[in-house]
Amino acid sequence: MSSILRTQVLRTAVRSLATVTRSQIQVTPTRLTIAARSYTSASASAPLKSNISTTSSAVVSSSKDLIINGQRIVAGAVVSRQPLILRDLTPFEKEYFLYQKNLERDHAAAFGAEFYFKKGSVAERRWKQQEAERQAAASGTASSTGAKGSKSPKGAAAEAEAVQGEVTEEDRVAALEAKIQFNDRITDADRKNDVRSLERALARTLYLIVKKPRDQHVWQFPQGGVRVCENLQEATGRELSEECGSNMDLWFVGRVPIGHYQYNFPKDFVAKSSNTAVKGAKVFFMKAHIFAGQVQVDNKEIVDFAWVTKQEMKDYVAPEYYEAVKDMLSDF
Repeated sequence: MSSILRTQVLRTAVRSLATVTRSQIQVTPTRLTIAARSYTSASASAPLKSNISTTSSAVVSSSKDLIINGQRIVAGAVVSRQPLILRDLTPFEKEYFLYQKNLERDHAAAFGAEFYFKKGSVAERRWKQQEAERQAAASGTASSTGAKGSKSPKGAAAEAEAVQGEVTEEDRVAALEAKIQFNDRITDADRKNDVRSLERALARTLYLIVKKPRDQHVWQFPQGGVRVCENLQEATGRELSEECGSNMDLWFVGRVPIGHYQYNFPKDFVAKSSNTAVKGAKVFFMKAHIFAGQVQVDNKEIVDFAWVTKQEMKDYVAPEYYEAVKDMLSDF
């Protein structure tokens, strides 16, 4: 009896499995057909964008601007030259470091010159000269009634002259040759106020702004419209090459924008435009650093350029434009 029941249960399971498999086979092609149609329609209405820096010539050849919700999508370039030297110390920082230096010297252990310098060597004579000069300077600032055993200014000065006499002419020549020559922190470009030079304001971050031949918003960052088959980095690189030439060695910090700025077109401009559906523009700013090269003005899209700091940019761009981009810029 048990074997008969097992046989009937097995036959029922096989029939159920066959029915389910047959229904799935009938339904699956329908689902695949619907999915294929959806993918085809989506590809035709919205082409895929590439995340790669180089795209095929067929894709880049499209010159149609990207417009979303009545806003023209624009890519802007925030090209910066990083500081080349350390910034100047503030008066408070100078006093603080001087205080720390004097405090460290007062608490330092006695220096055993006979242990570090060979007796009669040039290094020993130089150290004695520096020590005599330091004591002479300290005695000059101290009171005339100093502690017991302190040397008078005349005695310290005489000792410094005596040590100086022991230094030979050969030692002086060697000291001059080994002396470090420091360059001036103020360059010729700073003195001439040459805003086109990258050799100015070495302790500050400089930003590239360009001048366009028009009446309003004359100065701004390099920017241009994004095409339908471009990403923001590709559009920014193309606009920089078209407006500022290809003589700059640039490095884009990332593939995402650091900020955006949205504005509406004037009504008379919209009325004269061929596409009245475009009411304004939304600018996405991409950050880049310049390592070498310089801007080459094309005298078509731009007529001039300048490398300015964040504070100097106020004198060039419009107030509303500066309010939109100031938080993206470095104060130093």
